[in-house]
Amino acid sequence: MQNKQWILNSFPVGEIKENDLILKDSNLGEVNDGEVLIKNVYLSLDPANRGWMSGKASYVDAMQIGDIMRGGTIGIIEESKNEKFKKGDAVQYQGGWQEYCINDGMGLRTIPLNTGLELPSFLSVMGMPGMTAYFGLLDVLKPKENETLVVSGAAGAVGSLVSQIAKIKGCRVIGIAGTEEKCNWLKNDLNVDGVINYKADNLNSALKELCPNGIDMYFDNVGGEITEAVINRFNIGGRMSICGQISGYNSETLQPGPRNWINILVKRLKVQGFIVFDYQARAKEAFVDMSKWMAEGKLQHKNHIVDGLENAVSSLKMLFSGENKGKMIVKISDE
Repeated sequence: MQNKQWILNSFPVGEIKENDLILKDSNLGEVNDGEVLIKNVYLSLDPANRGWMSGKASYVDAMQIGDIMRGGTIGIIEESKNEKFKKGDAVQYQGGWQEYCINDGMGLRTIPLNTGLELPSFLSVMGMPGMTAYFGLLDVLKPKENETLVVSGAAGAVGSLVSQIAKIKGCRVIGIAGTEEKCNWLKNDLNVDGVINYKADNLNSALKELCPNGIDMYFDNVGGEITEAVINRFNIGGRMSICGQISGYNSETLQPGPRNWINILVKRLKVQGFIVFDYQARAKEAFVDMSKWMAEGKLQHKNHIVDGLENAVSSLKMLFSGENKGKMIVKISDE
C-alpha cells in the first residue's frame, strides 16, 4: 500500500520555504501482532509545528532531516492485531503528516462516537487546545471573580477558549487580535468586554482605556511588543501565563524580550510558562467541564478545515499570517 508523507527536508530559516518539507510516496509495511493500521482523517496544525522543525530539542526531542513531520491526528483503525482496539475505532494520537500509520497501540486515545460532537472538535475544544486553555488559565492563573484578564491571540483556537472560560468564571476579559473580523467575533459572539486590533490600534493607549483599573492576569500566546505593552499596565501581584511566543517563531535571530521586565520586580508579578503535556494525566477534568459548558451554550469554538494533505504546508503558514479563522485542521481523507 502506498502512503503519502510530508518529510522534513531541511531546517527552515525564517519562514517555511519550498523544499523545507517535501511530499513523498512510501511503501506501507505489514501489520504485525500488537499493531494497528490507522487511516488518518484529520491533522492538527499548530504554531508548535514550526518549533519542532528547528532541529533543536525543546520540551520534545529534536526532529531530524528525513523524519515524517510531527502532528496530532485523528484516524480510523482499518486493521487491528491489538486486542485493545478494533476495526472502526476512532483514535486520537500523534500520527504525523501522513495518510496512514502503523502503530503499536502506544499513545492512542479512543474517541467516543456518541457525544454529538464532530470528529475535528477532538483536535480543538476537546483536544490539546481545550486542555491548554483550561489548565493554562485555571491552574496557572487561578482567576478570581471581577479580575481583569488580557488575552493575546484571543481569536485563536486557544485564546478564544481562554476568553470564554474566564467569562464563565466572572472575569473581565480584554481580547487582542489582528483583524476587525476577529475582533467583532470576540465582542459580538464571545461577549468579551473589550477588543484591541493590534495591527490598527495603539496598544498602550487602548490598554489604558480598556483597563482603567489595571491588569490582573495575562494569557500570553504571542510575546514581543504586545507582551511589553501589557506588562506596563499590570497591577501589583499580577500573573502571567506563558503559552506561546508566535511573534518570534519565524525569526532568523533570537528576538529580544520585553524591555520592561523590571516591572516583574516592582509589581511583584508571577510569570509561569507551561506545556500542556504536563497535564495529560488530568485531561478528564478539562473535558468534563468543557462538555458541560458546551451543553449549556456557554462555550463556542471554530474549526478552520482545509481539504487535502497536499495543502498542509500552505495551511500551516496561515497560522503565522493570521488568515486562519479558528483551529487549523487539514482533512486528509473521508471519515
